[in-house]
Amino acid sequence: MNSHAPKDWALLMALVLMWGSSFMFNKLGIATVPPATLVAGRLVIGAAILVAVVYARGARLPRLGTTWWSFVALAVIGNALPFYLISWGQKVVDSALAGILMAGMPLATLVLAHFLIATEPMTRNRVAGFVLGFVGIVVLMGPAALKGIGGSLLQVISELAILGGALCYALNSVLARLLVKGNFLVSSTAVLLAASAVAVPFALALDRPWTLAPSFSSVAAIVWLGIGPTGIATICYFRLISSAGATFMSLVNYLTPCVALFAGVWLMSEEPGPNAYAGLVLILAGIALSQLRRR
Repeated sequence: MNSHAPKDWALLMALVLMWGSSFMFNKLGIATVPPATLVAGRLVIGAAILVAVVYARGARLPRLGTTWWSFVALAVIGNALPFYLISWGQKVVDSALAGILMAGMPLATLVLAHFLIATEPMTRNRVAGFVLGFVGIVVLMGPAALKGIGGSLLQVISELAILGGALCYALNSVLARLLVKGNFLVSSTAVLLAASAVAVPFALALDRPWTLAPSFSSVAAIVWLGIGPTGIATICYFRLISSAGATFMSLVNYLTPCVALFAGVWLMSEEPGPNAYAGLVLILAGIALSQLRRR
C-alpha cells in the first residue's frame, strides 16, 4: 500500500472542506442574489486569482486562436452551465441534499468514459456500481421522482437541475482528458476566463445586477465561493494530482457529500430526512463498487 505525505492529506481535506461546504455558501448567496449573478461573480473572482498565480509563476496564457475553442467548450460544460444549474436548483433544494445529489458525478463519468475513452470500458463492477448508485439517487429523490406530479414537481425539477450539473461535471472531466494538453493550471485559468466571458453578459442581461440589493451574507458567500471553491481549490487540485495521483484524488468523491450533509444539518439547520441518508449510503457504495479492480 502506498503511503501519502501529510501534505497530500492536508490538500485533500482542504479540497473536501471547500467543495463540500460550497453548497451551503451557494444557499446563502442565492438568498438575495439571483443564480446568474452569483455564478458570474464567483467565476470572475476565481479567474482573477488564477491569472495572478499563473503570471507570478512566470507562465503565460495561450495566444488567441483555435486552441481557445476547446477552452470555451470546457468553460460552458464544466463551469458556467453546471454552476448555474446547481445554483438555480438550490433555490428549492437544501444544501445537504444538493451535495448528496452531486455524488452521482463519478457514476456518470463511468458511462461517458466508456463511450468516449477507449481505454476505460465498462466492467462488471462498474456496471453494478452504476446501478447501485442510480438506485441511491432514486431513493434520495423519493417517490415523487417516479411520479413527477403534485406539489413536489418543482422539487423534482430542481433536483434534476442539480443532477444536470453533475452530468456536466462528468462530461467535462472526460472532455478535459481529451482536449487539454500541456500545463493544466494554465489551461484551467484560460477556461475560467472563458467562463467569465460567457457568464458576465448573461448575468447583466438576465438579472440587471445593478438593481439588486444583496445582503452582506450573500455578498460574502459569493466572494468566498470565488476565492475558495473556485480559485484556491483549483490550485490545490492540480498540486494534489501532481503529488499523489488521480486515485488518491478520487477520495474526494466519498468525503465531499458527507461534508455537504454535515454543513447543511449542523450549520444550516436543515432536515434532509431518512431517504437522504439511505440514498447517500447507496451512492457511496456504488462509487466504491465501481472502483474495485478485478484481479
